[in-house]
Amino acid sequence: MASQEREDLQADCASCFGLCCVALPFSRSADFAVNKPAGQPCSNLQSDFRCGIHAQLRDKGYPGCTVFDCFGAGQKVSQVTFGGTDWRQTPRTARSMFEVFPVMRQLHELLWYVAEALDLTPARPVHKELRRAMARIDGLTRGSAESITGLDVNAVRGEVNTLLLRASELARAQVPGRRKSHRGADLMGAKLAGADLRGASLRGSLLVAADLSGADLREADLIGADLRDADLSGADLSGALFLTQAQLNAAKGDAATVLPPTLSRPAHW
Repeated sequence: MASQEREDLQADCASCFGLCCVALPFSRSADFAVNKPAGQPCSNLQSDFRCGIHAQLRDKGYPGCTVFDCFGAGQKVSQVTFGGTDWRQTPRTARSMFEVFPVMRQLHELLWYVAEALDLTPARPVHKELRRAMARIDGLTRGSAESITGLDVNAVRGEVNTLLLRASELARAQVPGRRKSHRGADLMGAKLAGADLRGASLRGSLLVAADLSGADLREADLIGADLRDADLSGADLSGALFLTQAQLNAAKGDAATVLPPTLSRPAHW
């Protein structure tokens, strides 16, 4: 995928109207210090649409904000769907803008996964179909607000997931030996330190607070895996499939954790 297209799937908060701070709800918990309904601006949102406590989110009780990733949906809604006109300037568009954002976020997440699959050389047999899927999804993201909110995103996701699963199988088939399957497994708090999970399927698995320190996760499929508070210290994630920055941000790691070149080491590690 072209570098410019990759950049378009990364959040550019300076080009967004603080949509994640307004459109989405959150509840008082370990992730958020207060309750906030959907459509109500967070009290920390400033007039320039920037977060007033961005550098202190974890210290102020908002770690949930640090693990959210819109995959570039915020700037797409702000600058393309609504042509650069913000919800404060034209309050009548606010409700529509806030309804479009979560749908756009799902579409952009799919684009990210498809882009990842297209980077997998062993998945060449499905690259043509993946490129068609990418073109179709990209077209959907450029539709009107009404067309976007009227989408059956689950249907789109189901169609694309079939291709992503095939790409994953082709890529993991290159790993020698028997590959473990923990797809959708409840591994909350599991003791997996040093585990050989290379080429394993961990799609949709619950790995909250799991001990994965020193584990071999090369070429493991981590799409949709819940890694909140999982210990990735010293783990090898090089070549991990469909791993996102948000998943890393939600986990724990250290300087010895080996990451894919497309992702960054979270500051709180």
